[in-house]
Parts: sequence; structure tokens; C-alpha cells
Amino acid sequence: MKLTPNYLKDRICLNVLAHSIENAKACYEAAQGHIVLGVLSKNYDSDEAAINEMKKYQAVTNNALSVGLGAGDPNQSHMVSRISCILQPQHVNQVFTGVGTSRAMLGQSETIVNGLVSPTGKVGYVNIATGPLSAKAPEAIVPIETAIKLLKDMGGSSIKYFPMKGLAHKEEYQEVAKACGKYDFYLEPTGGIDLLNFEEILKIAIDAGVKKIIPHVYSSIIDKQTGNTKTEDVRILLQMMENVLK
Repeated sequence: MKLTPNYLKDRICLNVLAHSIENAKACYEAAQGHIVLGVLSKNYDSDEAAINEMKKYQAVTNNALSVGLGAGDPNQSHMVSRISCILQPQHVNQVFTGVGTSRAMLGQSETIVNGLVSPTGKVGYVNIATGPLSAKAPEAIVPIETAIKLLKDMGGSSIKYFPMKGLAHKEEYQEVAKACGKYDFYLEPTGGIDLLNFEEILKIAIDAGVKKIIPHVYSSIIDKQTGNTKTEDVRILLQMMENVLK
């Protein structure tokens, strides 16, 4: 079973939500495999139900499964670690404080485990208080360099920068991208990304020298009638990924 995402030109892998097993398969094919499909732990009442269902997603996508929290819900952190331990997916979403637990329970270093940090309004600094208890406490604002090195200490692979609100925090995001490039860490921009700002967001990370980028594009490409991620939009995003890497 392949444990690492299939990056386009070893650089970019798309992350979208899978509404169903059929939708996951269609998106996987539309992205020519350069994708991980998000399935949210929050949608399941038990570990067993989540594991049984997510195995079906793994089967149709060559294990391109991204185990999600559910809108960054810190209360899902422990469930994500438990089910990821069994599933061994290619990608795991975690709050900052859940990274060490997930990596230890996975028992290997290949699966991508991100750590959620948030913008602060201050360039060069991020909020790392994104865990079940810490999210309710005053912000823990640290230099982005420190956040990256703390995540590395815990076995993390990448910064999940959320909520970006598209390019509302552009200067902050540019600094995060520069730090990821400088300190050899992957980057996952998340929140408010759409077909209009996707290419610019990617280009900022590429120009900053980020080795691997996993952009999350969620609600903006979901069909509101069916709940499905639109495969035609996935194809457009793949073309944009190719454009940025030319």
C-alpha cells in the first residue's frame, strides 16, 4: 500500500473533499492521481464505522485518503489518531497538539501529518493553540520558525495554514511560505481557496522554494445540489498546477 501522496512533478498534490466513494474515484481520475481525498472523521459515530467506510475509499483511490477532522474541529483530534493508526492513509489532518500522537500511532514516517496553525494578523507569527483545550485558551503566538521546528520535533510533515480566507492574509502567508522553504517543511494552504485565487496561492509557495505543497480546495468547488466535489473543477485545478510548474 502506497503511503506517500502522488505529487505532480514531485511538488504539488491537491486535497479535496470526497462526498462519496464514487465521487472520490471520479476526482482521483480527474486529477490523474495527483490528489488526496478528504473524508471527515466527524461524520462517523464510531471509530469502527469510520474505519470500515474509509477502507472503501482507500480501495478505489490507491490509498489516496486524507483523514480529516471536520472544519478543523479540535475535538476530533484523538479519533483521527486512532483511526489513522489502523488505516495507514497517505495524509492525516491534525491540530497542532495532535501531531505527536498521530505520528507515534502511525509507527512510520511516510504518511504526511500536518499541524494546524492559524494567522494572527502579525507577519512572521502564527497561533499554535489549536488543540481541544488550547483552542479555548488565549492565543499562543510564536514565530513561524518556532512553529515549524516544534512540528518537526513531534514528527510533523507540514504546516496546515488555516483559515487563510483566500488571500486576506497574503503578507502573513508569504512569510509562512518563505519559512517553509527555508526550513525544509511542507505547506498546506487552507480556507477560502477557489478557482480565482488558487494559482496565485500556489505560485507564492513555489516561488518561496517550498518543496511540497498540498492546497486544500473545499467548499468553492462543491456542487450545492449534490454535495459532490465537481470533477470538472478538479480538472481545471490540475491544469493550473501544471501551469505553475512550467
